[in-house]
Amino acid sequence: MPFRDRTDAGRQLALRLVEWADSGDLVNRMVLALPRGGVPVGAEISRALHAPLDVLVARKIGAPGRPETAVGALVDDEPAVFDSRSLDALELTEDAFDSEVARERDELHRREHVYRGDRPAPDVRGRAVVLVDDGLATGLTATAALRHLRRQSPGRLVLAVPVCSPHAAGELRAEADDLVCLEQPGSFRAVGEWYEDFAQLSDIEVVDTLRTFHATA
Repeated sequence: MPFRDRTDAGRQLALRLVEWADSGDLVNRMVLALPRGGVPVGAEISRALHAPLDVLVARKIGAPGRPETAVGALVDDEPAVFDSRSLDALELTEDAFDSEVARERDELHRREHVYRGDRPAPDVRGRAVVLVDDGLATGLTATAALRHLRRQSPGRLVLAVPVCSPHAAGELRAEADDLVCLEQPGSFRAVGEWYEDFAQLSDIEVVDTLRTFHATA
């Protein structure tokens, strides 16, 4: 098992990114974490890169009866991104998830308010953006987040995760300018299996971390 917890994973990932940043490929950089789990990972990267840390809230849309299995994801007020193969397997259309999308969008806006308050979303135009999560199974939330960021014309868009499935890695290489992933296990089943401690984080922990790193970066 490669990671003790999310902080350990962030430190290991930061080592890889620091080598890259020192080569001059990450100028005018900032770190955006997918909460909640991506925040402690992103905090270590923010510290190592001397870059500001903020969040980009994305919400997963789960399969009926299997909420942990993503069939779609959404960011901000943009249309949800769905995996067509999953919908075909379930014999469902996007319209079948209208109520779920509405619920997840309400939760998304709630979290944005809790995490950011009245502070505006960061301006990423022309900047090197490092998008961070604690791991990716389907990669749908990262896909929605990357597409959202791409529309804002960043200078460079990097996706950095400690562990992801080979399938997700293959899909996401087309969405990011660069993918940095420490582990792509062929036997991947769930992100949590690659952590000794994968305890759920609270909103308070996220806010405290953001307050520290956004204030000092």
